[in-house]
Amino acid sequence: MDYGKWKYEESQRLRDSRRKSTNVSIKEMKYRPKIGTGDFDTKTRKVEKFLDEGHKVKVTIMFRGRETQHPELGRRILDHVAERVVQVARVEVMPKLDGRNMTMVLAPDKKAKAARDAQRKAENDSSAEPVAEAAKPEDAA
Repeated sequence: MDYGKWKYEESQRLRDSRRKSTNVSIKEMKYRPKIGTGDFDTKTRKVEKFLDEGHKVKVTIMFRGRETQHPELGRRILDHVAERVVQVARVEVMPKLDGRNMTMVLAPDKKAKAARDAQRKAENDSSAEPVAEAAKPEDAA
């Protein structure tokens, strides 16, 4: 066998294997216990976007001062985030307190995302039908 041919084929195999591999990184979103609803919604939409792109997301609640005495506030926020992104993600690491931070890791869920996309497609198809009917001229009798 020709060494040059073998070397070329080996480089092609390596290139194909790199193409098929996915590079999953961990993104982090930091919340505070006294976060407002607008900020919460914005950050949660960003978390959803990261999950749609296929990244894992580490959600961190940062406590300061006396806030550390009320970890249930942080737990409530983390539960709310998990509830909001349940259609695209699953909780990989349950919330746990690490010193002054409480963390939780969310991972993209392919099955849930596929179900959500199918539901959205069905909604779009059903909403398009009435518009087509309304465009038809009525028979004047």
